[in-house]
Amino acid sequence: RKPKLSFNPSWLCVCARLFPPPGVLNYSTLLLSEERDVLYVGARETIFELSLNNVSVKNNQCFFVLQTDCQNHIRVLQAFDENKLYVCGTHAFQPLCDYLSLKDFQLIQKQEDGRGKCSFDPAQSFTTVMVDGELYSGTAYNFLGSEPIISRYSVSQSLLRTEYSTSWLNEPSFVFADVIREGKSSVNGEDDKIYYFFTEVSVEYEFFGKLLIPRIARVCKGDVGGQRTLQKKWTSFLKAKLVCSMPELNFVFNVVHDVFILKTPDWRESVIYGVFSSQWGNMGLSAVCAYNMSSVDEVFSRGKYMQKATVEQSHTKWVRYNGLTPSPRPGACISNQNRLQNINSSLLLPDKTLQFVKDHPLLADPVLPIGNGPRLIARDTNYTQITVERVPALDNNVYDVIFTGTDKGFLHKSVVYEGGLHVIEEVQLLKNPEPIKTLLLSTQRARFLYAGSDSGIVQSPMAFCDKYTTCEDCILSRDPYCAWETRTTSCIDIFQRKDQHRLVAPSLLISRTLVAWSAHLLLVPEPRYLLPGDRASFLECPLPVQSHHVACDNCLSVEKTHFRGD
Repeated sequence: RKPKLSFNPSWLCVCARLFPPPGVLNYSTLLLSEERDVLYVGARETIFELSLNNVSVKNNQCFFVLQTDCQNHIRVLQAFDENKLYVCGTHAFQPLCDYLSLKDFQLIQKQEDGRGKCSFDPAQSFTTVMVDGELYSGTAYNFLGSEPIISRYSVSQSLLRTEYSTSWLNEPSFVFADVIREGKSSVNGEDDKIYYFFTEVSVEYEFFGKLLIPRIARVCKGDVGGQRTLQKKWTSFLKAKLVCSMPELNFVFNVVHDVFILKTPDWRESVIYGVFSSQWGNMGLSAVCAYNMSSVDEVFSRGKYMQKATVEQSHTKWVRYNGLTPSPRPGACISNQNRLQNINSSLLLPDKTLQFVKDHPLLADPVLPIGNGPRLIARDTNYTQITVERVPALDNNVYDVIFTGTDKGFLHKSVVYEGGLHVIEEVQLLKNPEPIKTLLLSTQRARFLYAGSDSGIVQSPMAFCDKYTTCEDCILSRDPYCAWETRTTSCIDIFQRKDQHRLVAPSLLISRTLVAWSAHLLLVPEPRYLLPGDRASFLECPLPVQSHHVACDNCLSVEKTHFRGD
């Protein structure tokens, strides 16, 4: 279904702010600091500090330039502590890291080897996340990219990394990593976990070409490696298949491009959103799939393992393991039950458990999406980035609003309701067709969206409510950010004003029903009238004409909704 509202660059330039200084390219690394009201940007040989409210305002600039003809692409920008950023660049194919002081915005010249932390080439895939001063990364450890690695770097501990084996990582393309803070609320005493998302070449099946599989992998924050087996290697590394498919058509979206974890106070209720495409790109389809964190934890905590097949002629190279599993469970974090057995560290895990996880890193049970299929399928669109906000709307419901960037510089805004994801807005953020490489939301103060590309940074409002010029359009937009203001007869962003009196807001929950409110009554806490959508009904809106009738075959579809004034 096409978006209800589309904007082109000629209009957007009035509302958006751009940051493309001359001579600087590759603005693909962004870091938000809402506490400082700044946006940090890693570009080619330069790091910028921009204002969150206006990215055209440059607060500071730091150069990370080489003394050679080769270039240094800033690929890692992570907050190390309150006063420093951890910065890594490709450094002429010899990755180098340093600390950036936020007091004077200068590198402190404490250079560190960047191998395993940062990609050698700006085109190589990689991902990083800083957790309590420790850098977790997924990238290539060598120049050729033939040695993939998931690792942890810490000032106080030695390097911890994956085993160099195709059964652990097989030509992965990393897209995202993040931490789930479940340690404090864990009922069994397990600690925080770091999740990685990537696409890799399948080890399970033999195919006429390289069959790609989207994966989710997990490691434990408290992992310190084994004593004899898996020394300085992860003892908690496990991976599973991410399923995003249309079972009824036997069609699989087997390449993951980006992931966002919508976190909640109870980590079990967090939701993972990902954008996928098919390995066979001529289909021209993109999909958004969502996963419950509780389902992910179920697979990693109780799922069966895979083992290598013994039949050499079989097309299936890995099969489900049905034998006895060692105790403690291979790949699990240290729990209270382990501590009762005097196993307080991964160093104390028995060799039998460690050898098993070394040989069986792949889980047999896949992670299935919510609803067993995509939330959204987009035709003739290639999604590259995704970010999500959970919005409390005026109808007393909470909605997930999804922003997806495309390879042509477009931004789609979608809303989850009635079990599906509906595109309500399309904006061409970039003047020239090029991929959006980074998407970030500022939701605490500034409430803007920031998109990074090779050519620059674009700052855009999260809602364009004022472009809906009538009460009907405002309500039928199904945008939870928007409401009709009866005093000024205008569509406004509800987050841009504290007083929510005299607002008429859309209801997104009932497909064949319009929800309307009396204009002189408050909309909070509940709607006043429900209007059936299968016959003409009276919709009271304070427009120049006194009233309107609505005939609605399906109120989700603007094309089938007709208004006539009396």
